[in-house]
Amino acid sequence: MIKKAESIESKYRVDYVDSGLPRWLIDTAFVCCLLQAVADYGPVMDYVDCNGLSWVRAIVQTFGAVVMYFGLLRGMKQLYRPLTVWWWIVLALNIAGFITEMIPSIAFTVGLPVAVSLMLVYLPLGCIIAFSYRGRLRQVGVWMALFILISSVVPVVVFLLPIPIDGLNDLLLEIPTVAVIVIYAWVLRRVLIQSHDDTAKA
Repeated sequence: MIKKAESIESKYRVDYVDSGLPRWLIDTAFVCCLLQAVADYGPVMDYVDCNGLSWVRAIVQTFGAVVMYFGLLRGMKQLYRPLTVWWWIVLALNIAGFITEMIPSIAFTVGLPVAVSLMLVYLPLGCIIAFSYRGRLRQVGVWMALFILISSVVPVVVFLLPIPIDGLNDLLLEIPTVAVIVIYAWVLRRVLIQSHDDTAKA
């Protein structure tokens, strides 16, 4: 009975997935995610847009996300619910977002459908992961859902509510969007990099 319980626990609890990616590549992707958080801060975003550097932001945010998600795609293949099709859709949408960002002429027509599609995929995928697994992989699911919700909801709140966007109000609106990117990136990195505790368990 104890062995059966342990086998069930090992099936659902996942603290590390073996992506086969080198450590330096995952760390580089993590740094890109942190740079994305900085680039999403209002004043920095305005500077980037005004100086024609949106292509830099597109490369940074796409590289970080694609490496992390490709790592999860490869690492979860050995699990009982790999969600392979979902991960390919996520990768395709991130690449579509990169193309949209790089070509301003199509941003107004394609940008919104891509953003909505990301929300329609991230939210259910995050929930499926959170309900299917335990451990660090569950945290990935939780923060994936929070990431897309906060990234999508905050701009809508700013647009719909008559809140003066200056000073403290601006800072209060910026903090959640920047913080959720940092936390989400850290959670992704933790599940892709095997810690000393995980090695000891193995």
